[in-house]
Amino acid sequence: EVQLQASGGGLVQPGGSLRLSCAASGFTFGNYDMSWARQAPGKGPEWVSSIDYASRTYYADSAKGRFTISRDNDKKTLYLQMNSLKAEDTAVYYCATGGEATMSGGLWGQGTQVTVSS
Repeated sequence: EVQLQASGGGLVQPGGSLRLSCAASGFTFGNYDMSWARQAPGKGPEWVSSIDYASRTYYADSAKGRFTISRDNDKKTLYLQMNSLKAEDTAVYYCATGGEATMSGGLWGQGTQVTVSS
């Protein structure tokens, strides 16, 4: 079955860290650009970060310097290390195939909730 399964979300205090994972199955993961997006309550989806098939990385301004995207092609897993978390990072985080411009037409995982609150 072709799918993406995100995990690793949770409740964290401001300034804390979380590491999200996205396990891929059913397709040749290493051939695909991959991305993370998020959707906060009452807002539309927002692109967060992408990593292409050659592991070049790209970040939204809101993520630069705090988030790190990476991939392990042997494990078919995408990661998002999030540090210095802020309340405004609270959202459901999704992984998807494709880059910033193409992910809307790609395969999306089910999302994992990240809540930053004291």
